[in-house]
Amino acid sequence: MPADAKSPKKLASNRSALAHKAGYALRNPAKVVPYVRRATRDTWLRLKHPDHVGYYRAVMASDTRRNPEAAVGSQTHDRWLALGQMQFDYLREHGLSPAHRMLDIGCGNLRGGWRFIDHLGTGNYYGIDISPDILVAAKKTLTERNLQDKLPHLTITGDLTLDFLPDGHFDVVHAHSVFSHSPLHVIEECLAHVGRVLAPTGFFDFTFDRTEGTEHQVLREDFYYRTETLLALARKHGLHARFMEDWETRPHGQSKIRVSRSPLPG
Repeated sequence: MPADAKSPKKLASNRSALAHKAGYALRNPAKVVPYVRRATRDTWLRLKHPDHVGYYRAVMASDTRRNPEAAVGSQTHDRWLALGQMQFDYLREHGLSPAHRMLDIGCGNLRGGWRFIDHLGTGNYYGIDISPDILVAAKKTLTERNLQDKLPHLTITGDLTLDFLPDGHFDVVHAHSVFSHSPLHVIEECLAHVGRVLAPTGFFDFTFDRTEGTEHQVLREDFYYRTETLLALARKHGLHARFMEDWETRPHGQSKIRVSRSPLPG
């Protein structure tokens, strides 16, 4: 992550603005052709799949064919490992124990998931994703790490109503780099239902692309939200919510919010 990724200037940037795009292109001419190629592909996929879940499932299918690790946002294997370790270390520091039951929303190819599976008790990990292609890659990761005996659940889903999961079941719910790719109605769908599956003292951590300027999106793939927008949305659905300041020290460009059914410490 660049040292200035969360600088006041970057947080105020509107990446969808023509001026921003022109300036970025002038500073990074080698990235213009890949951007145009991706924009063309995304436009075609949006025409074929007008609903966001169908569209993003097609994006993931395309990206996974090229490189499953890049499809979940890791351009090198070392970065894939580092980002997974970061997720795991943070939750361990926040009390994740082998006895906990965990729901990993957008589990991808188990970048962080394989560490959670290894740490948790048998059957205590439940990963869901909208992409069947990335779940095939997840099963490959599971096999490569010899974690079959942990009996993790890996399930495809078409929405975030979580209606197939039991009440009050999960101590920890986790969504890393999911809401950064989600329009607001998808985020609200999750926040409207996640409280039902959370244990009374459980919590839900999610990362998001933060802006302190105008909320915006780029290519319908990357969405930037103000912190208060998401805090207010959680509270609208009866959840306690707070911005996680200690995550800001991590070398990651996204920010993190925690929500729960019960009041949060601090």
